[in-house]
Amino acid sequence: MSTHHKINYIEIPSKDLTITKEFFGQVFGWQFIDYGPEYVAITDSGIDGGFFYSQQVVSPGSGSVLVVMYSDNLSATQAKIERHNGKIVQAVFAFPGGQRFHFTDPNGNEYAVWSDK
Repeated sequence: MSTHHKINYIEIPSKDLTITKEFFGQVFGWQFIDYGPEYVAITDSGIDGGFFYSQQVVSPGSGSVLVVMYSDNLSATQAKIERHNGKIVQAVFAFPGGQRFHFTDPNGNEYAVWSDK
């Protein structure tokens, strides 16, 4: 159900949709619905969205928004990311309300994971 004036959907570039689905499926348990060779919808991620084929990457350093996931266990999530070819680009650091780290997926897009634990 959509809520008036609330963020409803995100779209993220992907250089390789197959690698993207494998990474996010294995690390975060997301599911996907294919819509042709250049688009895949995300399900079970906490917000509706999709990945579209593009040679571009997203990073807050280049001015894009940062997609942040939550984890009950930062170290376990970090280990899964690294095991599935993600790279930690900013080590765990504290901020008011919790801790987080930044990583890139195998396509080079930057994300963060945070926890209040």
